[in-house]
Amino acid sequence: MTLARDIMTSAPRCIGENDSLSIAAAVMSKLDVGALPICGEDRKLMGMLTDRDIVVGAVAEGLDTESTPARALAQGSPVTVEASDDIQVALQKMQEHQIRRLPVMDDHLLVGIISQADVARSLAPETTGVTVESISRQETG
Repeated sequence: MTLARDIMTSAPRCIGENDSLSIAAAVMSKLDVGALPICGEDRKLMGMLTDRDIVVGAVAEGLDTESTPARALAQGSPVTVEASDDIQVALQKMQEHQIRRLPVMDDHLLVGIISQADVARSLAPETTGVTVESISRQETG
């Protein structure tokens, strides 16, 4: 049985809830990633911040990226998976919620991220194809 911890990228870099969006963008650029977890002062996960969130949720709305904190774009409760969960649970959550990056938790602390790339590197091509197609589907109507 493959577990979430078996395919996750370990020790993800968090952006602090009080760090500005411009700092978050600089960290994303330096790490060459499109998303960062937003963590509180207690290191607990508050949400995920994507490069698209910064552009569409802040820049396009005229917010000052130097003074707007990351927490301003953290909405709702993040969808997560436990490190000890079967990978099928993670895939189901990614598909159901159409998310490309899934935070992995252990004892209420962030220990990793499962991305589409992790799925592609670690699982069968058929599984990867179904997952990516489900995540990327557009709702009609």
